[in-house]
Amino acid sequence: MSEIMEEPIIVKKGPYEVEVEAGKTYYWCSCGKSEKQPFCDGAHSGSGFQPVPFTPEISDTIFFCGCKHTKAPPYCDGTDKDL
Repeated sequence: MSEIMEEPIIVKKGPYEVEVEAGKTYYWCSCGKSEKQPFCDGAHSGSGFQPVPFTPEISDTIFFCGCKHTKAPPYCDGTDKDL
């Protein structure tokens, strides 16, 4: 049985550098419970958290937040430096 989480799990202090494809939708894990970081694998079920969909307009390198405390999901905004 899952329980509601008040704070996400800090998986990594720092970003995940990922090559993304234009037009493909990615689902960033916001809870920190996923085994497929930085992406969702459904482990959030019952936690109160939801994945954040992200569809880039261009193929590029994206820095996804690893600490899950970003103010600009799904991007790393440097919040991990204060944790």
